[in-house]
Amino acid sequence: MPAMGGLTSRKKQQIILAVGLPGSGKSTYFRQRGIQALSSDTLRGWLLGDETDQSQQHRVFSALRYLLKLRLRLGQKYSYVDATNLTRKDRRPYFQLAKRYDCELRAIFFDIPLATCKRRNRRRQRRVPDKVIERMASKLAPPTRAEGFQKITLVRK
Repeated sequence: MPAMGGLTSRKKQQIILAVGLPGSGKSTYFRQRGIQALSSDTLRGWLLGDETDQSQQHRVFSALRYLLKLRLRLGQKYSYVDATNLTRKDRRPYFQLAKRYDCELRAIFFDIPLATCKRRNRRRQRRVPDKVIERMASKLAPPTRAEGFQKITLVRK
């Protein structure tokens, strides 16, 4: 695509992280839009036979990041990550990948009340205990531009 000055412009690849509590609607958001996201829950199911098994978090997220790198190497324009990504520490590896692959890093922040997340969670087959969701809520650090995201989309329903 021509750009000003006769130079060609190449729009950067994008890594888009979901950020939100269990029950906030991350997977539903992607599913309703026909987006095939890299999902930590799906990987747990594939690797461990149980989407709720938290015993191998390091391996699950290593596999997720490997698949993300592969997508970037294959030139995929958009790569969505469906995981809670609650803290800056959780999100740091994606900033490193974005820098390494010269990508934009964006976030979709599911700013949903704790009570709503717990209510939705109770309706799911694979439930997260309320105490766990409460503990996760206490750790949630909303993504910010200062953290380094190029764009943050806010979801409030």
